[in-house]
Amino acid sequence: MTFAVEVLAVHKVFNSGRSNQVDALTDIDLQVAPGEFVSLIGPSGCGKSTLLRLIADLLEPTAGSLLVNGKAPRQARLDQDYGMAFQQAGLFEWRSVAKNIELPLELKGWDKDKRRGRAMEMLELVKLPNRADAMPWQLSGGQQQRIAIARALAAHPPLLLMDEPFGALDEMTREHMQAELLRICAATQTTVVFVTHSIPEAVYLSDRVVVMSPGPGRITEIVQVGLGRARDEGTREAVGFYEKITEVREALRGGNLGGLTNREVAGIEDR
Repeated sequence: MTFAVEVLAVHKVFNSGRSNQVDALTDIDLQVAPGEFVSLIGPSGCGKSTLLRLIADLLEPTAGSLLVNGKAPRQARLDQDYGMAFQQAGLFEWRSVAKNIELPLELKGWDKDKRRGRAMEMLELVKLPNRADAMPWQLSGGQQQRIAIARALAAHPPLLLMDEPFGALDEMTREHMQAELLRICAATQTTVVFVTHSIPEAVYLSDRVVVMSPGPGRITEIVQVGLGRARDEGTREAVGFYEKITEVREALRGGNLGGLTNREVAGIEDR
């Protein structure tokens, strides 16, 4: 089986050998299967975003190895095997919605008609078919994030890397976007690696939740969620949902080398 993501004995050190050396990650092993949704959660400074950037070839590991769809991360990046979405939508204000979605297709050399057709397909997918000619500043925050997801998926990448993409949204919009993301991923069969500080978000979205601790960052536990693929508002009220939230919370409390207080764990959930 070729994993969508395979991380083997990875370490990451910043400023190695200097007085300000930071051991960001140590001995990370993680495999993500095709079509799986995996969330990374832990306190600030545990290396969640660093791990995501290693997968994306935005950083290089100090030791160990990574594979993305069976390839070195650099080759996967060149082949556009993944899309990325961040907390800020990062849309270009001078480009229309459709032109923002078309950008990765331009870089890939698609012709104008094919790019436009794909952009319209993606707008249908994210349920904004009438906003093709709108400018980003005319959209709400949730709409901008939907366009960012559409852009990330425009070139048919099998993998989506997401770094707190809903962190800046209000609670109601955030829950709506979570449901939309699951719908989109089901329709496209996309694998997702998702960084979040929210325990309920991680549980609602994920097949597995990877719990990390700081000092340096390491994986302390992987929680199998097991709530099935068909999730809706009823999922948030289910006993199993609350049980998994508690399991992740206990893993965070027990996995932190320094020992998280109840208030600190609650802070992770509320961020």
